[in-house]
Amino acid sequence: MLFIPFPFVVTILLVVLFATVRTRDDEAPPNLPFQALILLSALQSAMSGLRWGYAIQPIMYVMPVAAAMAPPLAYLGVSRLVRKSSLSPIRQICLHALPAGLIIVLVAVRRDAIDLAIILIDIGYAAAILRLMRSGTDALRLAPFENADTTYRAILFAAGALLLSAAMDTFIWFAFAWAGVQYALKIITFGNLAALAILATAAAAASRSHAPADKVDAVQPLDTLQDAQTLAAVQALMKDKHAYRDVDLNLDRLARKLAIPARQISAAINRATGKNVSQYVNEYRIAEACTLLAETEKPVTEIMFDVGFQTKSNFNREFRRITDTTPLEWRDRSRRLSRPAGRSTAD
Repeated sequence: MLFIPFPFVVTILLVVLFATVRTRDDEAPPNLPFQALILLSALQSAMSGLRWGYAIQPIMYVMPVAAAMAPPLAYLGVSRLVRKSSLSPIRQICLHALPAGLIIVLVAVRRDAIDLAIILIDIGYAAAILRLMRSGTDALRLAPFENADTTYRAILFAAGALLLSAAMDTFIWFAFAWAGVQYALKIITFGNLAALAILATAAAAASRSHAPADKVDAVQPLDTLQDAQTLAAVQALMKDKHAYRDVDLNLDRLARKLAIPARQISAAINRATGKNVSQYVNEYRIAEACTLLAETEKPVTEIMFDVGFQTKSNFNREFRRITDTTPLEWRDRSRRLSRPAGRSTAD
């Protein structure tokens, strides 16, 4: 029977994952840093198999450089969903190429410091990602509202996976110091699993998958007249213009439509309703869906698209969150309530 070392199995899975993300991104602008991260991790896994499965020694000089490139790619992928950078693309590349450049120098002059440098790079970029996400789902100003909750959770998991990678590197460091090379293969196997977790998370954020909604803060009273005016403007846009039907609606687009700063909109909605902007917009979508279910014979899938949702899983989840029932159950109940009292099936 053909034996394939585990790192090569991981490589194959990552290549399949990359192909899936590319296909899903056909209808939306691709998140190139996330896609590059998937390919880089596939390369890392392949190099791990060559290094530890076939004892190809020169690979050991390339592996740490590739490891130093992964955290910057994760950060750049998140940054594309959060905000537009004030730096030009060339300056961004130069800035985030510094970690890899540092490792190249260490490979040449101070190899014993490489492991520590990679650990610090992982921790530093994980902290930077968490800082970008400190305002919760509303930080994802460039992501459509329908995907904000999923992407937020995926990004937090990615930051956690970077911290896990740093922990694994620390463990490997001590294992080599205390136990020698005999346990290295087992540790590297788990390291590959951690890399796969990072990539799966990045793919989830890039390919617009979905997850349960986040909790929100308790309802707070309006602080200022400005909050009331902002909320009134948002309500008018939703009720009069039906802006929630836009499947690509996000916080930045909403801010442009209203000519109101995105931060001001987010704060006003949160203080007035205790909800984030994504939940607030989805409540308008579900409200119209309820009306269409009760008053028309349109299929549920058609209604889902009409009100601004893109996937049935997210539509059903949000519908149950808001109405505590399913779309079909809502339709059946509405028809029973609208049936004249005392009327029998024999009439």
